Amino acid sequence: MAIDVHQHLWTPAFTDALRRRTAPPRLDGWTLHLHGEPPFAADPLDHDLAARLALNEGLDLALVSLSSPLGIESLPPGDAWPLIDAYHEDAAALPPPFGAWAAACLADIDPVRLRAALDLGLAGLQLPATAVGSEAGLRSVAPLLDVLAERDLPLFVHPGPAGNSESPGWWPAVVPYVQQMHAAWFAFAAFGRPRHPRLRVCFALLAGLAPLHSERLISRGGAGRGRVDPGVFVETSSYGPRAVDAIVRELGVDVVVNGSDRPYATAPDLAPALGEAARHAVTVTNPGRLLNRKESSP
Repeated sequence: MAIDVHQHLWTPAFTDALRRRTAPPRLDGWTLHLHGEPPFAADPLDHDLAARLALNEGLDLALVSLSSPLGIESLPPGDAWPLIDAYHEDAAALPPPFGAWAAACLADIDPVRLRAALDLGLAGLQLPATAVGSEAGLRSVAPLLDVLAERDLPLFVHPGPAGNSESPGWWPAVVPYVQQMHAAWFAFAAFGRPRHPRLRVCFALLAGLAPLHSERLISRGGAGRGRVDPGVFVETSSYGPRAVDAIVRELGVDVVVNGSDRPYATAPDLAPALGEAARHAVTVTNPGRLLNRKESSP
């Protein structure tokens, strides 16, 4: 059972909802307009279902999620919910091997709507790192995290909007996204875990390599090495064997899960650096633990 916990696919109802908007985030044809970023010409083939099914051949499960950098979750409820509802409707109807993460409006914390979305069979909830990168943020979304704990379903933390990003084009992914993931990693450890002791959480892009700052954390009076949270996971998107190897040395292989961030990146080939057993753990065993799925027999 090979699992990819991190993909994006703009489905028809969702793209139609984005095209009906007159303010960012919006689509003009296939050109995406966001606040603070230059227009982005999306490739329609990247979001073609047949093409993605071909790319996903060999996967038993591929979890798609709302693109949090679009800023949809932070819109006013009247703007956010039509987009989120369209995303949920299409995501729940995707064929195997697809599954999906639920989304939520941050200006209208609604556990009832989250329960309804999860009733569609969605794998858990994705929240932008900007929503969980502080004590106040975690306090605000606590009712949603309580629903996940009640259902024994995980949280997926993904980078949020980059804000007023600078040139060049790689800046948002390398600077704001990484900073957001650092804040979310340490905020959850300090404020989220005491409030939600049994919640499983997966941080995208190896939490921006935040776990590698344990020496600095210890030097400033925090708890670092030797205290690995068994309910916390990190996924591999946009990193390769060297970064994954460093994370494994810090946290152990049991917390690393496979994520590709398709269509914006591809999953790394970890076997040469970490070995076949570690590759199997990252792609099969650990995602199964995150999602509370039993590993199928070979």
